[in-house]
Amino acid sequence: MNTLTVEQILEKEFKSGMNGYKKDDVDAFLDAVIKDYEEFNMEVGRLFQENENLRKQVKELNRAIQLKHQDTQQKMVGNPTNFDIIKRISNLEKAVFGSMIHRE
Repeated sequence: MNTLTVEQILEKEFKSGMNGYKKDDVDAFLDAVIKDYEEFNMEVGRLFQENENLRKQVKELNRAIQLKHQDTQQKMVGNPTNFDIIKRISNLEKAVFGSMIHRE
C-alpha cells in the first residue's frame, strides 16, 4: 500500500545544488506532507475497521435471515395454510363422493 513511512518523510535528506533549496521551505513543506500522510493513514485504518464491522454485520444479518427462513419453512410444514386444508378437503370429497357417484 504505502511505501513511505512518516519517519522516512521526516528524515529525508535533500542534496543541495549550486543555488539549492531553502531548508526552512523544504522542512515546512515536509511537515505539511507528514501531517497529511498521518491523517491519510488514520482514515485508511478507520475505513478498514468500518469495513470489517460492516462485513460482520452482513454475516450476522445473513445468518438471521437464514434462521428466519428455516423457521418459516418449519412453520409451513407443521402448520398448513387454509389453502392447503381446503385442497385436502376437496381431494377427500372427490375420493368419497366420486366413488359413490361411480357406484350408482
